[in-house]
Amino acid sequence: MANLKDIRDQIKSVKSIQKVTKAMKMVAAAKMRRAQDNMEKARPYASKLFEIINNLKSDIISLDLPLTETRELKRIAFVVITSDKGLAGSFNSSVLKKAQQEIDALDKIDVDVFCIGKKSSDFFKSRNYNVLLNESEFWNHLDFSTATTISKNITDHFLNKKVDQIRVIFNEFVNVATQRVLVKKLLPLEFKEDPELLENTDLLYEPSKEEIIDHLAPKHVKVQVWRFLLESFASEQAARMVAMENATSNSEEMIKDLTLKFNKARQAAITTEMLEIVGGAEALKG
Repeated sequence: MANLKDIRDQIKSVKSIQKVTKAMKMVAAAKMRRAQDNMEKARPYASKLFEIINNLKSDIISLDLPLTETRELKRIAFVVITSDKGLAGSFNSSVLKKAQQEIDALDKIDVDVFCIGKKSSDFFKSRNYNVLLNESEFWNHLDFSTATTISKNITDHFLNKKVDQIRVIFNEFVNVATQRVLVKKLLPLEFKEDPELLENTDLLYEPSKEEIIDHLAPKHVKVQVWRFLLESFASEQAARMVAMENATSNSEEMIKDLTLKFNKARQAAITTEMLEIVGGAEALKG
């Protein structure tokens, strides 16, 4: 028979954990709302910036921008975005699993890794990959300067021809309950000309088209990295909120089961004591 003190200690322990999971859920919910607001503001800006550059497709080709240079694939770099902490369900594991699948699918192509988030860094360092960048401990004060720093490292690596292509793997925020792992090619930049849009649009550019393209192309990379970080951070908080809500619900079930077990054990102990008292009384009569 289970010891009553042990069961009581278990109930107390589960209740303590439940308080923690409830608090973590509330914190994650608050962070998610702020992150979601920032992410939703960044999406249209990134989309419009791409549209402007895309309208100048012919000029980009004539300018022969280094950021659009397509080379034979001999070395690919992956930018893998995860969180610094766990307790977020499958948020990190799904990204790392997808990254490993992408790397395994490459045949005779060398791989570099830019690790964004401690979980990403721990994963790839333990497997002896060539980690070029390790950015972590910035999520709580995430701002555009962080994206600028990461973008510069990535862009310099490509422009110096140390890598032929750069892909980003991250969680895209769909809604609170759903996050989708995506693989996006960041460099070289690719733009698709829209003939219908060009025919129906008469735009004047000031200063020259060449100057605008030269300025906007690097900025486009920075904005994309910024958007990826915002998407990942919002997804992380949503995943953690759901995970903590599930943990809280599970703790409720555990408390109910342990309480029932405690009551049964106490009832059995009381019955045993009563039988011992009756047995003692009968013995005295005898």
